[in-house]
Amino acid sequence: MPQGWQPKIATRDDIEPLIDRLPLSPGVYVMRDREGHVVYVGKARKLKQRVRQYFSGNDPRYFVPLLSDLLGDIETLVVGSDKEALLLENNLIKEYRPRFNFRLRDDKQYLVMRLDPATAWPRLELVRNIEADGARYWGPYHSAGNVRATLRVIHRHFQLRTCSDHVLNHRKRPCLQYQIGRCPAPCVYEVDPDEYADQVRDVERFLSGRRSDLTRDLHDRMRAASQALEYERAAKLRDQLKAIETSLARQQVVNTGEIDLDCVGLYREGGLVELAILHVRAGELIGRQTFSEREMELSDVRVVHDFLRAYYEAPPFVPDEILLPLALDDDDREPLEALLRERRGKRVAIKCPQRGDRKTLVSLANKNAASSFVTRRDRRRDTSSALTQLQRRLRLSRLPAHIECFDISHIQGQDPVASMVVFRDGAPDKPRYRSFKIRGEDGNAQQARQNDDFASMEEVLTRRLRRGLEQDDDGWALPDLIVIDGGKGQLSRVARVMEDLGIELGAGGIDLVALAKERASQLGSGRRGLRNLKKFRAAKASENAGSSTQDEASSNAPGQTLRDYEVAAVQASEQASTPATTTTRPERVFTPGAKDPIVLKNGTSELYLMTQIRDEAHRFAITHHRKRRGKRALRSALDEIPGVGPSIKRALLSHFKTIAAIKSADVSSLQQVRGVGPLLAESVHAHLGS
Repeated sequence: MPQGWQPKIATRDDIEPLIDRLPLSPGVYVMRDREGHVVYVGKARKLKQRVRQYFSGNDPRYFVPLLSDLLGDIETLVVGSDKEALLLENNLIKEYRPRFNFRLRDDKQYLVMRLDPATAWPRLELVRNIEADGARYWGPYHSAGNVRATLRVIHRHFQLRTCSDHVLNHRKRPCLQYQIGRCPAPCVYEVDPDEYADQVRDVERFLSGRRSDLTRDLHDRMRAASQALEYERAAKLRDQLKAIETSLARQQVVNTGEIDLDCVGLYREGGLVELAILHVRAGELIGRQTFSEREMELSDVRVVHDFLRAYYEAPPFVPDEILLPLALDDDDREPLEALLRERRGKRVAIKCPQRGDRKTLVSLANKNAASSFVTRRDRRRDTSSALTQLQRRLRLSRLPAHIECFDISHIQGQDPVASMVVFRDGAPDKPRYRSFKIRGEDGNAQQARQNDDFASMEEVLTRRLRRGLEQDDDGWALPDLIVIDGGKGQLSRVARVMEDLGIELGAGGIDLVALAKERASQLGSGRRGLRNLKKFRAAKASENAGSSTQDEASSNAPGQTLRDYEVAAVQASEQASTPATTTTRPERVFTPGAKDPIVLKNGTSELYLMTQIRDEAHRFAITHHRKRRGKRALRSALDEIPGVGPSIKRALLSHFKTIAAIKSADVSSLQQVRGVGPLLAESVHAHLGS
């Protein structure tokens, strides 16, 4: 922190004047909080425009809403190009370790192989640091045992020296490696430099995965040695070929030609992120690395970009292509490609494949990331952390170890059902799932239409909570938290049910929240949206001045005006040259007694848990509804035909298999069913045909 530093931003009103003074040049911006700590470092082609985007309301990243109340200053460093900005951004992130930036875990604890072709009599050695010294590096390798086994194979068959430079320059007689035929002893004897250089190139190709080139070259050299009657040399080349074929067998063949590429995979559960990178050399998968991050609040695109920036800061090898699971913005991709081109010496392409073998390879990388996530995660700690964050964010009275979520499903009020899913300690407890048939006010909702989700939710929660109060059964024990799929209306009806049953809200009772889905609206938000809706309602009322009573009742249905507005806006946008402006309403959580909903930040573990519970309740409700709808459709199609009883219905379905086949059958075909005579066949054909 600069000496004597004082915040320039004390309130939100101070942000806009500060942004107006920023330059339009390329460079790096450093955001500090009001205590002077660096919280974020970023780069931009035009600094003023990029920083302004943070406060426009359109930036989807999860920490952005915090900045208005957090920032104390925004510093800028102007540079000459995008590539310089990328390098400076990387250096500042390593120096300050900002709270909201992605930080790659250091891999220096892993072993890497080093080969310096510029030294006298090059040797292959194991080191732990990658340096910009002109040498070739392979790795890092997670398994020290595997890398040492590979090193032994190379020493056995390719015969490079193993001693240090000091020993090489001071040895007077050959060592044991020479005696057992694993070193030509250049320290003592004369060795053909060209032949030794061939061995060095063979090792490079062996470790780089270019085994087809190496195998072809060894075949040619072995044949030439045999024709020259150099049988000992031909035998050594034969052993090298055998080592290539047996010790490092192919793991995966990908149709990528002769180019080298790295493929990045991503798996995420809220703030828990796992990244995997697959190394493909000349079409062969030769290795994999994985990296874990917790409490990550960056978007997926930003996570991948920052990972690439950190990983390729000092890589052992830069490939021809880098494949990603999602596309980067041009402002992020182009500087990275320029930087990697400088380090590699030729063009490096960063791609997000949409089809073909490369798309398959990206899917494989994603599967590797998911597999690594499952094997490396501490589920108990992660679940405890997610539940603790959920309790804090929603201001719950207790840790929600037992959560129940309810959802209603129907089609225009037909066959209404409800689902109850149970999560214990953050995981689904499927044996405790329950489904409900909505009875309705008259107890006959399965035959009549029950199109009131509020009344349905009130009925289901009444039945569920009453059963929990009346029965001493662990399967119906009351939960710590009830989640309703809906908004304020559903929440207030359920809160009234709990009050009528004598169940307290919060401490001493049950916590209650409602989760409203994310939705894109053409209406707009705030007062502007309300004005648009009022104008549309007035215009529609004048158009329908002479409409029938039935049409008027339909137009007054709950939410009908909003739905009509959305349809009209979409139709207008299809006819216009420019699309209609949409406003996205994020996932919102309503709590009893609170005027405004709580917006959970995207990418956080608490939002992931809530949406997982809600989606599971939705899936379970739809599954139950489809079963009931299918049974009703089957029953209503045949039961309404006079003379068709249970036995005739079974016989028809056994013979024709489906209702569609019965409908398409003629009278003579229907008479072939046992128990169906001419009159009944005529009746079935007439009813189903009509």
